[in-house]
Amino acid sequence: MLELKKLQLRNVSHVYVNDKGASLAVETIDLAIREGEFVSLVGPSGCGKTTLLHLIAGLLKPTRGEVLIGHKPVSGPSTAVGYMLQQDYLFPWRTIKDNACIGLAISGRLTKEGTARVQRLLEELELGGTETRYPQELSGGMRQRVALARTLATEPDIMLLDEPFSALDMHIKLQLEDLVWQTIRRRKQTAVLVTHDLAEAAAMSDRVIVLGRNPGHIRLTVDIPDELRLIPPMEARRHAMFQSVFERLWTELDHTELATSELEERGGPYA
Repeated sequence: MLELKKLQLRNVSHVYVNDKGASLAVETIDLAIREGEFVSLVGPSGCGKTTLLHLIAGLLKPTRGEVLIGHKPVSGPSTAVGYMLQQDYLFPWRTIKDNACIGLAISGRLTKEGTARVQRLLEELELGGTETRYPQELSGGMRQRVALARTLATEPDIMLLDEPFSALDMHIKLQLEDLVWQTIRRRKQTAVLVTHDLAEAAAMSDRVIVLGRNPGHIRLTVDIPDELRLIPPMEARRHAMFQSVFERLWTELDHTELATSELEERGGPYA
């Protein structure tokens, strides 16, 4: 088992404040993720999954507590963290290769070596020959692969994945799960996936964190057995142990939803 802690959230709480008042999004989150570990966050809508990704990425500063990467506090966005979203956000007027190079250009690293790395990534992700094409000429699955190449081009230590497959049809989704899993494993990167798909979480992860809401908090941690976590997602879905892991997550999420509903009926977490 890996021991080096790559990412830590220590006593993290975050409050959103707007003209309607204050809202506690997540409260007292303590989480340590080991180097090279693939962790998924699941839970009902409004439990703070994306908020946690924003805190890790340095897009938000926690109201209380701290986020550390390699024992250094996160103080803002960094090339050490790559962020892949549900939408690919490719610029329609730029070629595929130019889109994949954007991260390098923004960080001032668009060198000859960096451009060559992008070309290798495009070929590795089965996008060779698309370099001079434009986003509107590609399928949704291919566009997401371009987004993955763009994210990987800056060589981040940590990959954040915010439901990157949810807009795709099932066949392409399953193919991309395998491709992303294999790419991240090959690079020994640390990864955090946010998903509503429990089967996806069970198939791709080393560990699944189940969150509750009102406010967001860690309800349960499920360690995925070696028989599943060490094989590609498509193969894991067909494994004899998969259904039991899925059912455990499903049952826990059911309990989370029920507990949240009862809490809301009583008037909220501080009633």
